[in-house]
Amino acid sequence: MRFFIDTANLEEIRQAKEYGLIDGVTTNPTLLSREGGDWRDQMRAICEEVDGPVSLEVVSSNAGGMVEEAKELVKYGSNVVIKIPMLMEGMKAVRQLSEMGVKTNVTVAFSPAQALLAAKAGATYISLFIGRLDGLSQRGMDVVEQIVTIYDNYGFETEVLVASVRHPMHIIEAALAGADVATIPYRVLFQLAEHPMTDLGIKQFDEDWEKAFGERG
Repeated sequence: MRFFIDTANLEEIRQAKEYGLIDGVTTNPTLLSREGGDWRDQMRAICEEVDGPVSLEVVSSNAGGMVEEAKELVKYGSNVVIKIPMLMEGMKAVRQLSEMGVKTNVTVAFSPAQALLAAKAGATYISLFIGRLDGLSQRGMDVVEQIVTIYDNYGFETEVLVASVRHPMHIIEAALAGADVATIPYRVLFQLAEHPMTDLGIKQFDEDWEKAFGERG
């Protein structure tokens, strides 16, 4: 499974990159708005910082506008993936962009039916917002499992990207379900390394070392 970091914050991206934990970045208008400054400069800096895919989102609601925006966004780097909303107009744009050789990430998706449409349209990724489904008392991971099965049944090349991740178990469950990618908030990325028994074990090793050999230099 590949990890993307879900942020528009350059410092978070750089720190995650230093640990070798990320394979790409996903952004959206909300994340970019939190950073302030010129969003164009921010997007350009992110694309230069990251070797892997960087998802940049269009804001138009019609296919023509989405395609025109995409033509501008891909100028920020060869690693740009265009995020397209899960709308019928979006599917039209995905088809056109796919034929142009532009990678796409269909976003704000919640159902196997939507994922099937995105794959038929030629999307590179389908972003499933599992955390929001969980918030509605629907198990989001059930949807991921269904989509993985559908894509396997028909050999679709669209990759399943688990988004709206709220905690480490979402990532583990996504990996077990066979998702290709999880896009993870900075906070949750580092929670993956945490376990109380690990802390206790390290503390015990340190105490035993100090008793036997003194403090480490």
